[in-house]
Amino acid sequence: MAEKKLPFSKKQLDAIIDQYPTPFHIYDEKAIRKNAREFKKAFAWSRGFKEFFAVKACPNPYIMKILQAEGFGADCSSLSELVLAQKTGIVGEEIMFSSNDTPAKEFIKARKLKAIINLDDITHIDYLEKHAGLPDLICFRYNPGPLKKGNFIIGHPEEAKYGFTREQLFEGYRICRDRGVKRFGIHTMVASNELDPNYFVETAEILFNLIVEISHALGIRFEFANLSGGMGIPYRPGQERIDLDAMSRGIKKKYEQIIAANGLAPLKIYTECGRYITGPYGYLVSKVLHIKDTYKKFAGLDACMADLMRPALYGAYHHITVAGKEKLSHDTMYDVTGSLCENNDKFAIDRMLPKLTHGDTLVIHDTGAHGYAMGFNYNGKLRSAELLVREDGSVVQIRRAETVADYLRTLDFKGLSEF
Repeated sequence: MAEKKLPFSKKQLDAIIDQYPTPFHIYDEKAIRKNAREFKKAFAWSRGFKEFFAVKACPNPYIMKILQAEGFGADCSSLSELVLAQKTGIVGEEIMFSSNDTPAKEFIKARKLKAIINLDDITHIDYLEKHAGLPDLICFRYNPGPLKKGNFIIGHPEEAKYGFTREQLFEGYRICRDRGVKRFGIHTMVASNELDPNYFVETAEILFNLIVEISHALGIRFEFANLSGGMGIPYRPGQERIDLDAMSRGIKKKYEQIIAANGLAPLKIYTECGRYITGPYGYLVSKVLHIKDTYKKFAGLDACMADLMRPALYGAYHHITVAGKEKLSHDTMYDVTGSLCENNDKFAIDRMLPKLTHGDTLVIHDTGAHGYAMGFNYNGKLRSAELLVREDGSVVQIRRAETVADYLRTLDFKGLSEF
């Protein structure tokens, strides 16, 4: 069972807060590296295995650099993410560019970086060729429609905006083959935050069978199958972590039964996890500003949903530890809120916690993915700093907090005089 423990003591946290005022996101480098190594080890059987870290989950070059040192690439889905990868030193086929509704300038940048381009729609073949030229290596994203059940976050595949149909895959690969493309990959992603290892084994089976059919029908050979991400983490205490080894064994079995048995080995296995890699090893640290007692009790923090919007967006659970009060009875019910002018600005609803007072430090768990990354400036809220606990226990700031000057920077106040 997953336990919700902090990588720092109350004394250590107080010292950090003395230097960096709340709210802030803080990441645990040692735990991230350990998890990255365990992830790679699980797929050691697969020659050429590559994890392309999903930059959207935690778009910070320090985190990306740590993962690059562990042998990871970068999964990018926008121009900004491509530039972030480039500035981190991740280029060429260390980048998987997967996007949808893609502007020409993003394809152009991806081609300049020599990234692997993963197309989302059959019409993008002509669009890419017109604006950036067709690369030697091309990948398509497959949407299996009703053949594969989705889950809550990503929805039913047949209703999703992503990917080629089965028929379009055959046509798309034929078009690219006939236009001189020599190297091919295939990709799919049909779930998010999924904890059942069998789900990903079934996904691999679908892709492997498709590879056999397309290879035989068109006379092409696939270099890789990108099984994507979507691997979940145990947000709630008591939830089981996904059995990574069982998942990998299941995928290996399908590989041997389908790919190897049909003479299509070696086929590289790629993944593009984000949440699984960094999610459990990030924390949002905030202080209680106000305790309000009306029809129910509200604990108002100096953080708000601009710092973590998953609870508001998905009704997602994030565990909360009250630093220094871990051993006290959780005997008081609160809605834990921020100061945004929206009633869904809540980190928790009807959450049992120790009795809170002004100044208490609350640590919200599992914000290492889709935490800071999903921040915004509505209501003029400013995004927080990001900190990193190094392997030696030292703490460094890896992104400063926004200021009012940052918020106003793109406005032309001089033009007001002529308005």
